[in-house]
Amino acid sequence: MSYSDLKLFALSSNKDLAEKVASNIGISLGKATVRKFSDGEIQVNIEESIRGNHVFILQSTSSPVNDHLMEILIMVDALKRASAEKISVVMPYYGYARQDRKARAREPITSKLVANMLEVAGVDRLLTVDLHAAQIQGFFDIPVDHLMGAPLIADYFVRRGMCGSDYVVVSPDHGGVTRARKLAQFLQTSIAIIDKRRSVNKMNTSEVMNIIGKVEGKTCILIDDMIDTAGTIAHAADALAEAGATAVYASCTHPVLSGPALDNIQHSAIEKLIVLDTIDLPSERLIDKIDQISIAELVADAIIRIHEKRPLSPLFEFALEQQ
Repeated sequence: MSYSDLKLFALSSNKDLAEKVASNIGISLGKATVRKFSDGEIQVNIEESIRGNHVFILQSTSSPVNDHLMEILIMVDALKRASAEKISVVMPYYGYARQDRKARAREPITSKLVANMLEVAGVDRLLTVDLHAAQIQGFFDIPVDHLMGAPLIADYFVRRGMCGSDYVVVSPDHGGVTRARKLAQFLQTSIAIIDKRRSVNKMNTSEVMNIIGKVEGKTCILIDDMIDTAGTIAHAADALAEAGATAVYASCTHPVLSGPALDNIQHSAIEKLIVLDTIDLPSERLIDKIDQISIAELVADAIIRIHEKRPLSPLFEFALEQQ
């Protein structure tokens, strides 16, 4: 189908995903260049007419987070000045999502600040995947479409026969129980929870305290929305193995994988880590323990439905029927 009034542009963070999305839609990526001046300032040039078009910008705000966020804001400004009819941002990974509340005195709520910046810049709609906290949708006064990665991860395990009573889905903390329960529903397994205590003095560190649920003699599947340094997930996997799990798999939507992440994964009890491509992983970071699933078809379907003013709910219904 021809979408002459739909344009999809990729910025710097995830061009491979954008190419796949464009291919699934049946269009070519819009022509634009992103350059930096010697002092680090970002310049965006749109190299084709977008007057009267519905424009989608695909950009994850992954590392370097601030540069990628500024690219979006500058691109939106350029699109508005070039008379785009509507501007939608496709942000598979929403950076700063972990700063979603005041946990201590004098802390910022940076995910709200990012929402304000996008709206003030002129974004009409946001499409994202697995926000760290679902309530971030409420920080926006524009429509937010929130896609789920769990059905794609579930499909990976179902295709390999990894479902049923011999398996257990494990949440690495209390906050991820809803996510774990959803995956367990797809795989028809029980769930377990790791009760952990995070250090108040060190970031990206935690201590496993207790395992709630039966894991002995079962294959465990850890599920989280993102894995950063992988310290928590590696520690959890080792604790499950010590508790008698026969094998441990891990999965997440957003493979941030910063700092010592790859070493932590490589030297842990994790047999395989299944991730989505919301964040671009160079080939040298795709170690043998990591399998990556593309969200391109899901995002393409969502873009088409948004553009055609059709509901996105059938995307979730289809995923449920497939399990």
